[in-house]
Amino acid sequence: MNPKKQTDDFSKLSILVIDDEARIRNVIHTSLSRDGFDVEVAENGEMGMQMINQRHFDIILLDLMMPGISGLNVLNHLKSHHPHSVVIVITGYATIEHSTQAIKNGAFDFIAKPFSPSDLRGVIAKASEFIRALKDITGETSRFRALINHISDGVMVTDARKKIVLANPAFLKTVDYFKNDAIGRPVDDVVSIKKIRDMIDETLSRHGEIGVYLTDEVTIGENVASARCIPFRDRLHRNLGAIIATHDITALKKMDRLKSDFVSMVAHEIRSPLNSINMQLQVIMEGLAGDVTEKQMSILNRAHEKITALGDFSSDLLDLARIESGLVVQDKENLDMGALIADQVIFLQETARAKKIRLSLEPSTQWPLVLANKQNMEEVFSNLISNAIKYTPDGGEIKIAATVGDVSLKITVSDNGFGISDEDMGRVFDKFFRVKNKMTRQITGSGLGLGIVKAIVEAHHGKVELKSELGKGSSFSVYIPIIEEV
Repeated sequence: MNPKKQTDDFSKLSILVIDDEARIRNVIHTSLSRDGFDVEVAENGEMGMQMINQRHFDIILLDLMMPGISGLNVLNHLKSHHPHSVVIVITGYATIEHSTQAIKNGAFDFIAKPFSPSDLRGVIAKASEFIRALKDITGETSRFRALINHISDGVMVTDARKKIVLANPAFLKTVDYFKNDAIGRPVDDVVSIKKIRDMIDETLSRHGEIGVYLTDEVTIGENVASARCIPFRDRLHRNLGAIIATHDITALKKMDRLKSDFVSMVAHEIRSPLNSINMQLQVIMEGLAGDVTEKQMSILNRAHEKITALGDFSSDLLDLARIESGLVVQDKENLDMGALIADQVIFLQETARAKKIRLSLEPSTQWPLVLANKQNMEEVFSNLISNAIKYTPDGGEIKIAATVGDVSLKITVSDNGFGISDEDMGRVFDKFFRVKNKMTRQITGSGLGLGIVKAIVEAHHGKVELKSELGKGSSFSVYIPIIEEV
């Protein structure tokens, strides 16, 4: 090894030689000092430990066989009190077994007497590279911890035994923990929020699943946070722990609530005068205020239609505000969905006949009970069937069918109407979005119906699926969980 290059790489490292043989001490001191290392010597174990307690040494060359305090005792002291020092054992041929024991006790390497200067430089070079690697890792870890500790989102990492490995101040603030150091403590001792503990338990229990993570909203006092929990795995996909991140969304929730309250207030204030105007129009149209000409009746009918549409829009806005403020699914009951759907079919049958559309409910052997809000479910299927009638041309067909699964009831509303393009399918559940093309241009609506449907179904822990092909029709499937039999 080139001494100049070695000096450039390692000259800042400090070395202590503990050996009772003066010749060995002098040889090592001379050789390593010439290479630019900061070298000190101690003639026995007791003197060596005194020097170690006074300052830090990067590398310690330690003779095992010394009178008084043995090298193994010095090694044990080093590992307990100075774990960052790298120990190289100096041993004779007769003490190979002792050097093996020293390696087991934490020594980095050993060098056997007699050794040449090149042997010494070789083992020191390996130890120096090891120290540099440790310093790099420590530096990266420190930078990582500094980054995690200064971000505004909460982060906590656990091991596979559900003990905390890392928790930044933002997370500890989220879970209201300001006591002892959380590192090394069981999660249940630090986190009192059941939903977060349950997310960690479920994440740790999942073995081998790739790309799976859990998300939820967590309420802590007056604050709300979104939480995401992902597994931390090795290359064999074995669970090493869990990582949970939290983000405070209290301000967003308050803004949503203010927006919903404003929309609700405006819609309510609009609906009452609209109803009053419509009633006055109805009086005029029925001739109770005097004769009405045919041209006047045509104008009044158009005004009546527009005001009715605006009233429906205000009702949709009120429904949306109610859903977004969390006032949906307040009261649930055991519902016979077969009877509920049949009532909706009867109610909307006249509207379908006006367009010569065949509206049918396919027979089902059994409709299992679901736990749901009746008014909400009526709104869901009234919206879906009404939409199907609107977007199906005269002479078309609409079918409603039910399929019973292991855990859910699937109800599908299918039509052979205009269909939806691939581009629009991803947006039909967005608020205020309406499919607009040459076939649907004349169809009126608020663009809120399907958004309301999706919100209600998801609030019942269900889901809505859409299949559609432009020009061939659409199929909306609603999945609602079945009541488990006890």
